[in-house]
Amino acid sequence: MPRLRSLLFVPGDRPDRMEKALASGADALILDLEDAVAPSAKPAARAAIADFLGKVRDVTLFVRINPLDSGLAEADLAAVLPARPDGIVLPKAEGGATLAALDARLDGDIMILPIATETAAAVFTLGSYGGVTARLAGLTWGAEDLPAAIGAATSREADGSFAAPYQLARSLTLFGAHAAGVAAIETVYPDFRDLDGLAAYAARGRRDGFSGMMAIHPAQVSVINAAFTPSAEEIAHAQAVVDLFAAHPGAGALSLNGRMVDAPHLKAARALLARA
Repeated sequence: MPRLRSLLFVPGDRPDRMEKALASGADALILDLEDAVAPSAKPAARAAIADFLGKVRDVTLFVRINPLDSGLAEADLAAVLPARPDGIVLPKAEGGATLAALDARLDGDIMILPIATETAAAVFTLGSYGGVTARLAGLTWGAEDLPAAIGAATSREADGSFAAPYQLARSLTLFGAHAAGVAAIETVYPDFRDLDGLAAYAARGRRDGFSGMMAIHPAQVSVINAAFTPSAEEIAHAQAVVDLFAAHPGAGALSLNGRMVDAPHLKAARALLARA
């Protein structure tokens, strides 16, 4: 699987923005056929995305199709699959059954990234993604469609933090991704002008176990990449942990710089070095 620290949404009906997004530094672009494109513009957006896919291959390219039950997904797939996107972002996913339904429509090595919390039913399926298909590239979540689906006023408190129901959705996505053995991708930070707030949000995501994040504006990409890239100090510490256990095979717990390290620390160090 490719590195997915930053995934930048780009409207599918804006070829000019697709071209500009190539210079953003994002690990992947998500060429959007769903929410960012009005119904009347979807045919032209499909054609624009297919044309773009045929020209560009120096960055990972996903296409967000419309939901499988929308009546639009078949046309989306018919338009873009011949151009061989690297992956499909699947909105309104409801667990392993939805994943399997899309998997059956694909061939080759095209990845699938479900947005896994956009309906009430989806929340109860977040542990069902593992073992369905090797196409699964990760799990991500959204905080906008779910409140709309249940008639809630907003997903956020007055200070911008998530209200309790949406903290739950975020947490279950995180654990569902790790249970399936794939990347957990944090949702977008809507205020693209607030780069300090974004940096703090992304840092919390990495702290909690997410390995990447979606973006809605090119200005967010460098901040997200920095947040999800291990620092030189972190790499050095992780290497020291690995080296310490290699020097003491069979040890259960050891001391490093006055602190105890044991099997969970070794596992985390190996994972960090793999990301780096």
